[in-house]
Amino acid sequence: MAPLRIALYQGPGGVPRTSEDSLGALSDSARRAAAAGARLLLTSELYLTGYAVGSDLPDLAETADGPGARRIAEIAADHGLAIAYGYPERSGCALHNSVQLIGPDGARLANYRKTHLFGEFENTSFTPGDDPVVQADLDGVRIGLLICYDVEFPETVRAHALAGTELLLAPTALMRPYEIVAQTVLPSRAWESQLYIAYANRCGPEGEFDFAGLSCLAAPDGTVRARAGATGDLVVADADPDVLKASRAENTYLSDRRPELYTSLL
Repeated sequence: MAPLRIALYQGPGGVPRTSEDSLGALSDSARRAAAAGARLLLTSELYLTGYAVGSDLPDLAETADGPGARRIAEIAADHGLAIAYGYPERSGCALHNSVQLIGPDGARLANYRKTHLFGEFENTSFTPGDDPVVQADLDGVRIGLLICYDVEFPETVRAHALAGTELLLAPTALMRPYEIVAQTVLPSRAWESQLYIAYANRCGPEGEFDFAGLSCLAAPDGTVRARAGATGDLVVADADPDVLKASRAENTYLSDRRPELYTSLL
């Protein structure tokens, strides 16, 4: 099976940009990603509105089929690549920190709501999701969705591995001084659960936050196949199903598990 080329768009922070600004930057990034042969473009957590939105959040949130989703579907179809983007989702009276995956034909493939909320802003603003494993297929690759803090829990990543996820997408808003997550935790998660993890961050100051950048694609052998720096960037790398298959054959963590010993974790 051919590798799946993925582009990670590390966008700058700033006083929250409008959705229109975000969409314009996304369209340009999609054009560049497609020119580099990417079939999938991943953005950061809450990409559509910016992260430091504060009390404006209820006015900025939209439904999964809202105007932002429709415009991103057009961008995906125009450039022939899938797009996974973070946004604040309105569902009835609840607000969720969500990521939606749009296919290269503009069809909506999957929507995931962050299950592990981080910090005061998220815990007071969002309702946590309750579906830990959300997946879709793209070019024969089983893709899973998590968001930022979710991927710092080994249980969530392992649940995806056991459900067959091969490439885990994690839009993020990793702040300083937690660079260890991007530098050390992500490669470890990819190694211990034997899958690829794509991690797209914000960068620079935004409101009270300072985002660390360091977006990366971590491989199941524990290496990092692409790494951004601390400023705006678009990095491209391949998730190769054949490499994953070989890695899982050599590293037998998944098949050597003894679940009957782990009941205390429940």
